Amino acid sequence: MQANRNRNNKKKIINDPIYGFISIPDEFIFDVIEHPYLQRLRRISQLGLSHLVYPGAVHTRFQHVIGAMHLMGKAISVLRKKGHDISDEEKRAVLLAILLHDIGHGPFSHALEFDIVKSVTHENISAYFIERLEKSFGADLRLALTIFEDNYHKPFLHQLVSSQLDMDRLDYLNRDSFFSGVSEGIIGSDRLIEMLAVHNGNLVLEEKGIYSVEKFIVARRLMYWQVYLHKTVVAAEYMLIYALRRAKTLVRNGVNVFSSPALSFFLEKDVLKADFEQNEAVLEKFAALDDYDILQSLKVWSTHSDPTLSFLSASIVDRRLFKIEISKKPFTENDISEVKSRLAVDPRFKDQDLNYLVFSDKLTNKAYNQEFQNINLLLKSGEIIDLSEASDNLNISALARPVEKYFLCCPR
Repeated sequence: MQANRNRNNKKKIINDPIYGFISIPDEFIFDVIEHPYLQRLRRISQLGLSHLVYPGAVHTRFQHVIGAMHLMGKAISVLRKKGHDISDEEKRAVLLAILLHDIGHGPFSHALEFDIVKSVTHENISAYFIERLEKSFGADLRLALTIFEDNYHKPFLHQLVSSQLDMDRLDYLNRDSFFSGVSEGIIGSDRLIEMLAVHNGNLVLEEKGIYSVEKFIVARRLMYWQVYLHKTVVAAEYMLIYALRRAKTLVRNGVNVFSSPALSFFLEKDVLKADFEQNEAVLEKFAALDDYDILQSLKVWSTHSDPTLSFLSASIVDRRLFKIEISKKPFTENDISEVKSRLAVDPRFKDQDLNYLVFSDKLTNKAYNQEFQNINLLLKSGEIIDLSEASDNLNISALARPVEKYFLCCPR
């Protein structure tokens, strides 16, 4: 698809509830935003089924990537003011990289990431989309992809897109906090951006930003337990996962299951990384898939002749969510068997496959990962140290240790 270059794209602004008016940097970026691949993100929820707990949390990936692009523009301005060399071409490319970083998300974002496709992350698919867009838009997208994949000779540009202090996280914490109403997620993104610097090609934070970044990490930890891993949200999203798995099983056993043409493609076969790389049509099928395909299917499946599929689907549509038990220890096979035995004697479940109605898994919350592009502080002396070594207010080392919880979910 060729970009339409004949429009008057100048001085376009978007009114955002978090930042106010956001200016689109130039006509080229506006054309990319207008492309159907990016417009599709208006139909991908940012927080999956979290709105079943927090009714206001109905914002989209589109809003998020626009906000992240806005913060990226501010970060580039700050770094330029501090004397770091960033050309106009590099600025445009890194703005495009953050704008397109989530373009590979499927329906309901992380909830169905490994059920719609197999062995392919949303980052992989984002890269495939950027490669495809390059055919329409040219070399600017090639440089954006190089930065996105961390193959550029200025690593700090990639770190602004993907690291533990990137524009992605700075936007989604404030945005998700705003729409969910969970105030613990509010962070001082302006202060953090003002404290950014570059040392030996890598992104660092000036020492005086230490308390702001500590609050950022604590806010992330709290948002995970209160929103992203809220136990009722987990129950709803796993119900959705198992509804889709049941539909896949039925389709592959020759049972007629309603779905949109795009969803049918992914129900009928396991789509692997190699499929995206060998067949351009697979990416187009994925581009046609969004939350609406899943929601429409759930409504129809709620009256399907298969009692397991209909029960799961109706329970999601009508918000009759499963109960969920949280434990610090893994649930054993005996624990799961006991629940299944109890349900098996209940007349409501006599015709259902309990393997789809009783499930257990692990939840992990790691607010700061010292093994993944750690946050380095630039001291006044010029020394670089890891954040966890410099903290004197909160024990970041403790926050770096993953907290693991286990859950068991079943019908009430």
